Amino acid sequence: MLYGTDIRCKVTAGYMTNFYDSNAQLFFDSTINVVMDELYAQFTPLIAAGSHILDLGCGSGRDSKYFIQNGYNVTALEPSKELAVLASEHIDQTVMVKAAQQIGEINTYDGIWACASLLHVPVSELTDVFQRLASSLKPDGVIYCSFKQGRGVLERNGRTFTDMNQEQFDILLQQVATLQVISIWESSDLREGRENEKWFNALLKKV
Repeated sequence: MLYGTDIRCKVTAGYMTNFYDSNAQLFFDSTINVVMDELYAQFTPLIAAGSHILDLGCGSGRDSKYFIQNGYNVTALEPSKELAVLASEHIDQTVMVKAAQQIGEINTYDGIWACASLLHVPVSELTDVFQRLASSLKPDGVIYCSFKQGRGVLERNGRTFTDMNQEQFDILLQQVATLQVISIWESSDLREGRENEKWFNALLKKV
């Protein structure tokens, strides 16, 4: 079992969305201007122009707007209602209020952008979520995902995070046969003043 028997994540989707609903404007303001070019450069060369991208947990809509401006067809999802309102205004299209656990599309997307959006998924639900993401991808579709670098489940500032490392990610992917690793790397947080925080990044391909 992922993370052995030390599973302390009992947080419901409603609990986490309540946090972001209550702090929506603060979260929007703190993330909207983060420069993401080095991550886009890993993902977009693998996605043909005009392709359909799912921005999963789009937050402020920052990345959705970038993809739209660069000619991609974007579906944006955000589980927080208040953030979805702000993101909809920012990208000038509707952001659906929906969590990763609710994805049910089949062979729909060419790419899935899950930037810092799966790190609140309870460990016990991660396998199902990745299976859902794989099913929603078209053949040869690509997923980018990122987690805080580490191991286990931690409480930070009123939120519960599922951290990730290479060993645990390998265990996870053993349960999702249709996804193959393209690359995995560690990066520093791109927000000013948080450069010492490390992230676990992965690019996956549906095979």
